[in-house]
Amino acid sequence: MKTLTLILLAIAVLGTASGANESPLEHNKRIVREFYDLAFNQHKPRDAAMKYLAVNYIQHNPRVADGRQGFIDAFANQTAPDKSVTEFKRFVAEGDLVVVHSHGIDDPADKADRGVAVVDIFRVTGNLITEHWDVGKKVPETSRNNNTMF
Repeated sequence: MKTLTLILLAIAVLGTASGANESPLEHNKRIVREFYDLAFNQHKPRDAAMKYLAVNYIQHNPRVADGRQGFIDAFANQTAPDKSVTEFKRFVAEGDLVVVHSHGIDDPADKADRGVAVVDIFRVTGNLITEHWDVGKKVPETSRNNNTMF
């Protein structure tokens, strides 16, 4: 009986660790979070692209080419380990889409760098990101209201 209990416990733990008990929406959010974190916070855009982007990845940002290589070419030199950081504010999922609201800062050591408020939209199919849209706006020094952009 002890052996059976240990086996069932191990299966439960392993299943949870691998995402087996995730809802489809939580799965999609996890895929996007892991991709974004690996690419921009761990400064490994090539690794992130190869692991999480579909070969035929569609990019809607006019400054970035389609495909994995397009992503790698656009971000390989823009993720210095001592520079850029992305703070995730929220993840929202609906169907196969995941929306990320984040605060990107190019140089955290520079107190004048207030960063950029970014909204990314990703389409996830299975375990891969297949499509991406984004918009960003610099965080201003002053605001006409008392609200933040986050």
